[in-house]
Amino acid sequence: MFSDESRFSLQSDSRRTFIWRAPGTRYHQENTIERHNYGGAGWLVWGGIILGSRTNLHVQSVTMTGHIYRDVILEQHVRLFRGAMGAEFLFMDDNACPHRANIVDECLQSEDITRMDWPAYSPDLNPIEHVWDMLGRLVLIHKKMGVNKIFEQGKAG
Repeated sequence: MFSDESRFSLQSDSRRTFIWRAPGTRYHQENTIERHNYGGAGWLVWGGIILGSRTNLHVQSVTMTGHIYRDVILEQHVRLFRGAMGAEFLFMDDNACPHRANIVDECLQSEDITRMDWPAYSPDLNPIEHVWDMLGRLVLIHKKMGVNKIFEQGKAG
């Protein structure tokens, strides 16, 4: 099973302004823009894919922690697929901090779930990244329609 999560912002843009400037002029007044960062609404979406199948999307508005990852993702999603696949089940998550928490390792060991070795900083090796790309494009297309509807449909299955 390949799994991953991605954060989707509900704001209209990244609030970044890109400018071309001459080397050494970074802090000149004409190259400085005052900005206020208030954070913004967004959703963290987790999903898994395996042999022509997929999990339901798990959508949350809070940051992923080791406890949430164990209690929600592993217990409610991954464990079910492990039970259906049997001993051949191999689980892939990335090297995000919540995935490497001790409570997550203990849970994987207690459920006899084998984790795939994964090189650090290699998201391009995970095929689920294509899902996030497609979902990100849908979010951009449907912002005017109400992006919450997309995620609510994902929650339903």
